[in-house]
Amino acid sequence: MKIPKLLQAVLVLIGVYLGFILVFDVLLDAVIPSSVLAMYMFFVAAGVFMVFTFEEDGTRELVAPIKALVEEPSRRLIRNIVFVVVPVLAGAGTYFQMVPSLDAPVELRSIHPAPPTAIKVYGKRVNLLKLENPYRKFEKEDPEKFKELVAGGAKVYIQNCQYCHGDKLDGKGPYAAGLNPTPLNFQDVGTIAQLQESYLFWRIATGGPGLPKEAAPWISSMPVWQNFLSEEEIWQVILFLYDYTGRRPRSWEHDG
Repeated sequence: MKIPKLLQAVLVLIGVYLGFILVFDVLLDAVIPSSVLAMYMFFVAAGVFMVFTFEEDGTRELVAPIKALVEEPSRRLIRNIVFVVVPVLAGAGTYFQMVPSLDAPVELRSIHPAPPTAIKVYGKRVNLLKLENPYRKFEKEDPEKFKELVAGGAKVYIQNCQYCHGDKLDGKGPYAAGLNPTPLNFQDVGTIAQLQESYLFWRIATGGPGLPKEAAPWISSMPVWQNFLSEEEIWQVILFLYDYTGRRPRSWEHDG
């Protein structure tokens, strides 16, 4: 049974659309913006109809069902149904694309993404719910050693972090203007003062690539610092961040 030309064209477009979704969402585990997908499909549709109308016979066969629907008196009922359904579907599609959403934009959700329960860093699996800064105890047990650890963290910060986050930890480093979004301002009460030290360890060690995929797309320029810093250096940097800003890290025991 020969498939009509118009149906062939429609099936090709549907197949290409599903192919894009399969490649990006399933194989590449990535999100393709709707505007980009619409642009791709526009060019695909133009190419498909150029191929199907390359010859006059092909053009006549392609438009024959549409011409029959519009002109033949015997198809009046179907024609009236199509002329009602198509505008309604087009209007509904436009409405649902333009109606304001109550969901928070990605930029607001990506400030403090929900951490995973466990992560793999430095070749081992770590439970973030039980992870603690091994050097925090020296704040009370050995204040002099604690000051040395904070100083060590300050050195690591100046050598690696201040280019983006700034020498005052205000997110205004020399590279900040070239980043979107701009680096986090640690002086802001809405940043590290609201977080546990284990959370900072996760974000610093795994960087932007370590953000959870289920809530993508994320926007983060944070490098994977476990590739450049030791575990001890990251914990010392965290001590320095809280010490310099005068903030206290939140703890699981006292959060409510």
